[in-house]
Parts: sequence; structure tokens; C-alpha cells
Amino acid sequence: MYIFEKKDKQGVLKIKVSKDVWDKAVEHSYEKNKDKYNVQGFRKGKAPRKVIEQNYGDMVFFDDAFDEVISSEYSKFLSENTSIVPASHPHVEMNSFSIDSGIEATLVFDLMPEFELPDLSKIKVVKDKAEVTEEDVLKELENERLAHARYVEEDKDAENGDFATIDFTGFVNGEKFDGGEAKDYRLELGSHTFIEGFEDQVVGMKKGEEKDINVVFPENYPAENLKGKPAVFKVVLKKVEKKVLPELDDKYVSDTTEFETVDEYKKAVKDNLLKIVEDRVERDYEVKLLDEIADKSNIDVPQSMIDHEVDHIVEDFEHRLSHQGMTLQNYLDYIGKTLEEFKNERKIDAEKNIKTRLVLQKIISQNKISVTAEELDENISQYASRYQMSLEDFKKAMSPDDYAYFENNVVMTKVLNFIKSSVK
Repeated sequence: MYIFEKKDKQGVLKIKVSKDVWDKAVEHSYEKNKDKYNVQGFRKGKAPRKVIEQNYGDMVFFDDAFDEVISSEYSKFLSENTSIVPASHPHVEMNSFSIDSGIEATLVFDLMPEFELPDLSKIKVVKDKAEVTEEDVLKELENERLAHARYVEEDKDAENGDFATIDFTGFVNGEKFDGGEAKDYRLELGSHTFIEGFEDQVVGMKKGEEKDINVVFPENYPAENLKGKPAVFKVVLKKVEKKVLPELDDKYVSDTTEFETVDEYKKAVKDNLLKIVEDRVERDYEVKLLDEIADKSNIDVPQSMIDHEVDHIVEDFEHRLSHQGMTLQNYLDYIGKTLEEFKNERKIDAEKNIKTRLVLQKIISQNKISVTAEELDENISQYASRYQMSLEDFKKAMSPDDYAYFENNVVMTKVLNFIKSSVK
């Protein structure tokens, strides 16, 4: 039996479970868990329920049975009342328990926020203009020249911009420390790769020169034993290389690209940069549209949803850090923040993410935006062609998650196009 009522942004569900249902739940818990208990005189898993209860207590199967029966009743309630959409896991409290009459419990959970979409035709967002300047083109050309740079060893004093090959050994309080030693390390002077002050003291050294370089580790340095500590690095300069860039002329272009002249190459670079900028402008425009729609929808997001999204953001960030060989705690130590402070800073982003998802879901639902088999195949075939595979062979290698990914791609494209065609 259920009694449900809405209180503010929460749902309050009172569940009454009869004695018969409760007894079956306890018996099921016994059957499921009996092999976990050792009882003298019985083989494991063969002791009768009453004997296990005598040895381990009358309520040995109570918690598991309670969780099972409440979960079952809660799921049944939601399946019969599809208009009620929880936004959080329920907080469960037992109200009463009786061997003769069963149990009563109260479940309290946040409800998915209710809101109305604004009139999309009245949404006004200015789209930025996609532009590429001559300076942008020259910068890209310079990056390409850097990628084709030659490094020429010279017998001269080291200067900023040079590449210095060094041996070094670091000491703190006269003792070597882990990670403070290397041989034939190639360091670009002026790149600020090392601790502040280190590279400046290499500048001016000559090939073969030995020098003690004094630095102080920053207070937010990841290694706890080095934070704020003064250190001495014994450095030997073994080689100085000057970076030599190729001349930007027709020969360089024809040797390194598919083009023959500098003018052809510059035009291609500009066209490519413009495509990148146009894509970025379009993505920014879509974000602005969704932000404006969410703002006009006045969505009141429950705190539990925000907390859950923050946890998801932190877990994703921690996963990405692990690929860089860093732990979340190392990162927090480096930036000088606690986990709680880090989480609090992400609450605004978390709330924005939730509002965006809710808006998209509602637009998709209200306008019955879906994906046809033909649209899905067309999207998948674009990826298949990159791997020089037929659509059929590519689909055979796909998992259910892959299908969901491609389906989501198509839906997102369709819903964003629908929004852009609806607004001013």
C-alpha cells in the first residue's frame, strides 16, 4: 500500500508491507545468504534458518530483507506512476515493525524539477562573426616553420631560445632527492620548464662549464618534501644548440607541403583556420542559445542533483589526471586547495550542465525528435569511411554503447538545428 504526497521539491512516499510479503523477503534473504554463515554441526549453507538466527541473532537477515522489499515496492510504485520522476536516491526511514502486521517505512526523495520552456521564437542571441586576420595566418606559418626547425651546435655562451644539453644533480640540505638528477637533458632556455630562476642561471654558461645553481621550490610544489625548500643543482653544460628556422619561400613550401608557392600555401592556411574558427563560433553560439533558454526556463535544480553532478565532474577530472600520471590529491596540493573547495568551485558548472540537459530533453520530448535507421547509418558511415571499412563491417564491430553514442550524435545535431531554426 502506498501513500504519496509532494512537499516543496520533494516526494514523500509511505509504504506499508504486509506480514506475508515481509516473511517471504526474509526467507529469500536466508536462501540467498545462508552459505555465508558457519554453524557448528552443519555443513556451510545447510544450517536451517532458525539455527542461524539462534547463533547470529533474530535479525540477522533483517537488513537485507528490508532493503530488498523496500527497493521492490519503490520500483513498483514508480512503474505505476510514471509521471513521478525522482531526481535523487530516496532517504529511507522505518516507521514501525511488527511480527504480526509487517513494516511501514517512509521514503523521501528529490523530484525532477518542473518547468516550462520559453517561446523559442523570442529567444535572441547574437552570433559572433568568424574572422581570421593576417596576424593569425602568420602565426600559424611560424608554428609550421618551428616544426621544421634545425638545431645547429655552436661553440658560444648559452642564450635564451637556445637548447642546452645538461647533466644535473639536485641537493636539499646537502642530500640528493628523488627525481633531482638527469644526464643529457635537453632544455629550451626561456621555456620556463624548470623551477623559476634555473634557466636564467644556465644563460651565459659555456660548453663544458660546471656551475652550482641555487633555486627555491615553490610552496605549491607537488612533492611534499620539497615545498618551499632551497635547493642547489650541480649543473654541467655539455652542448649548446641554436634553433634555425627555414626561410618561408616557394622552395620550402614545395618541399614540405602539397602546394608550390607561398601565396597558395597562405591561402590554404587561411581557409583551414577560417573553418576552425567557424566551427568554434558555431559551438559558442549553440552554448549561448542553450544558456539563454535555460535561463528563461527558470529551472530550480535540487541540491542533490547538483552534488551528484559535481561528483561526476570530479571523477571525470580525476580520470583524466590519471592519464597524465597525476593523482587528484597531487593536483590539489599543487593548486593549494582542499577537495571541498575544489568541489564548491564546480557547483556553478554542475548546475549549468543539469539545466542544459533538462532543456534538451524537454525540447526533444515535446517535438518528438528521434533518429531514423537511415540517419543513423549515414552518421556511422562517415566514421566507417575514415577506417576504410564498409558500413556493414563497421557495424558488426560496434557495441551497444557505440550505437548509443552515434544515436546521441544524430539526436544532438537534430535538436540543435531545430533550436537554431526556431530562434532569432
